[in-house]
Amino acid sequence: MKQDVIVIGAGIIGLATAERLLMQGAKVTILERNKTGQESSWAGGGILSPLCPWDYSDEVTRLTSYSADQFPAWVSVLHNMSGIDPEYEISGMRILPPYNMEIAQQWCSARGIKIGQDAISGAVSTRSNLEIDTNEAHGHALFMPDIAQVRNPRLLRALQRRVMQLGGEIMENCMVNRLKTVHQRIQAITSSCGELVADHYIVSAGAWSKEILGAHAPKLDIKPIRGQMLLFKFETPPVHNILVKNDLYIIPRRDGHLLIGSTLEDVGFDKQTTASARDHLLTRAQAILPSLYKIPIKRHWSGLRPASPDNIPTMGQHPIIRNLWINSGHFRYGVTMAPASAEILVNEMTGAPQPLDITPYQTGWNIDQEPARLK
Repeated sequence: MKQDVIVIGAGIIGLATAERLLMQGAKVTILERNKTGQESSWAGGGILSPLCPWDYSDEVTRLTSYSADQFPAWVSVLHNMSGIDPEYEISGMRILPPYNMEIAQQWCSARGIKIGQDAISGAVSTRSNLEIDTNEAHGHALFMPDIAQVRNPRLLRALQRRVMQLGGEIMENCMVNRLKTVHQRIQAITSSCGELVADHYIVSAGAWSKEILGAHAPKLDIKPIRGQMLLFKFETPPVHNILVKNDLYIIPRRDGHLLIGSTLEDVGFDKQTTASARDHLLTRAQAILPSLYKIPIKRHWSGLRPASPDNIPTMGQHPIIRNLWINSGHFRYGVTMAPASAEILVNEMTGAPQPLDITPYQTGWNIDQEPARLK
């Protein structure tokens, strides 16, 4: 594929898309308004599954499941080629009550997903989680042993290095100002780095995608949602599995760090952390893990997620501007969906067969024309 491609956004989706294009022979330049991988992709938890997958649509779970299956091979290549370990680990995930046990069991059974249950009562002594407060988590926890996690910052560094090894160029602190169109094509991008020209342009700018597309995307429903998170450091981790209770998650890392998140705040592009969110997360997490009362918060941060209706991303070609593409709107699951989303978009650009029905992921554009193909 001997084409020049500009990718706007150097988060997990932009980097994964660029990597796949480079492997097919394209010349790729990535424009990043900030630093590589420092926005939503860096700020998330790296759980390779929706928190309670039965609460999501088939469009979300189908894409996340297909994408999660690609992670072992993908991160192995990234580790070997970059020398950076993304710390992919099958840690399992425990869903703490309350949840609809019947619906959860039926959903998992219909998809052949392995599950188990722990009775949480008395002085808790489940084999994998020794310090859960039983007053907070009484009942049965649903255990999904095959759920994996990845360390977002390490994955992003490995992917950045891999993109550069493959000949990709990343232009940081490069703010896109305007997409110049002539005869239903993007002619050039004007930016703080000057005017840039390519054959094709991909917008994968997360929460900023709609702002960049402007009048070219009147029906695109992607907006920023702030998520705040807390980090702790233990000598000995109090838990070894991911814990989920309602919309709160607790993620243990192999080096003793413990990640807690996350808020969902519709505050525009405000990335400030707040004491109220910190206290809310901390109180809820301490109710589950009393050992958190003894450990100071090591770090508190926020990120802006690209929220889309029902967590369904938009991937595909603009219905009118034939050399403009989008890969954005992955909301809370950009890391999980990254390898599959990159595959789907590049397949769409090149005319290669798709691994699944991609129609639900094109409704943001309302595409009704046959896409042009790269040669």
